[in-house]
Amino acid sequence: QVQLVESGGGLVQPGGSLRLSCAASGTISSIVTMGWSHQAPGKQRELVATITRGGSTNYADSVKGRFTISRDNAKTTVYLQMNSLKPEDTAVYSCYAQVRDYSGSSRAYWGQGTQVAVSS
Repeated sequence: QVQLVESGGGLVQPGGSLRLSCAASGTISSIVTMGWSHQAPGKQRELVATITRGGSTNYADSVKGRFTISRDNAKTTVYLQMNSLKPEDTAVYSCYAQVRDYSGSSRAYWGQGTQVAVSS
């Protein structure tokens, strides 16, 4: 059993910043990858950013240069620093984690999502 708890969403003006956090807890041996996806109104869900246990990062083209994904030292919490926010960034942001359990099996888990609204 793994739980992901997200926080940090809210309303911000264009050009502003938000920092999302996602903490993983439960039966975890190690976390292979953590990341964020979002789904804007009327749009498909898409991957925003990922970070591996080794620190390798990937970003969607739409957020590259503006968003930064990072993790804590324990590698159980992932952050998404969102700068220079645009109205098109408005979406529900969901955290995910690829978790390896004590048997060595990996499974993907998703958080509940947190609303980010960018509007004047």
